[in-house]
Amino acid sequence: MQSIAEKKKSQNIAEYLIYMYQMEDLIRSYQGNMDEIKHYVISHYPVSEAEKQEITRWFEGLLEQMKTEGILEKGHLGELNRIVENLLHLHYELLKTDKNHFETYNKAKPFILYAILAADGENPGNEIQICLNGVYGLLLCRLLGKKVDKQQLTAAEAFGAVLSLLNFNYQQRIFMSPTK
Repeated sequence: MQSIAEKKKSQNIAEYLIYMYQMEDLIRSYQGNMDEIKHYVISHYPVSEAEKQEITRWFEGLLEQMKTEGILEKGHLGELNRIVENLLHLHYELLKTDKNHFETYNKAKPFILYAILAADGENPGNEIQICLNGVYGLLLCRLLGKKVDKQQLTAAEAFGAVLSLLNFNYQQRIFMSPTK
C-alpha cells in the first residue's frame, strides 16, 4: 500500500493526491474503525500476509495522522494541502512563462469558474484544488456507477489536462533539483 502511494507520488503528483483523497475517504467510510478496514478491505487484497501487515500499519499510520490533524470527518492531510499549494505556485509561475500551460488552463477556466459559482458561497478551494476535485468527482461517479453527463466529462478532461502539464513541470523540477 505504501509502495503504491510512494510510487504514485514519484511518478504523478496529481494521481498521488487523488489516491490519497480516496484513502482518506475509505477511512472515513469506516469511521476510522481499523478492525472493519482490516476485515472488509485489507483481507481481500491479493497479497501475502506479510504485505497485509505492512498495509495495515500504513492504514493505521494514516488514520493516526487524520486523527491528529482533526480531519476524520472532512478535509485533507496537511501534507497533501502543502503539495496542492506548491502546485498552485507552480501553476501561477507557468501561467506567466509557459504558453502551452496558459492555453491549457484557459480551456479549463470556464469549468473552474462554474465550480466556483456552483459552490454557492462555500469555498471550493483554489484553482488546482478545483481541478483535483473535478477529476476525483468523476472517479467517484464511475466507482459508484452514477451517470456522468457530457459537461462533467468535458470539465474533468480539461482539469486533467491542466494537472498533467503541472505534473510534467513538477517532475522536471524535482528531478532537476540539486538536492536529488
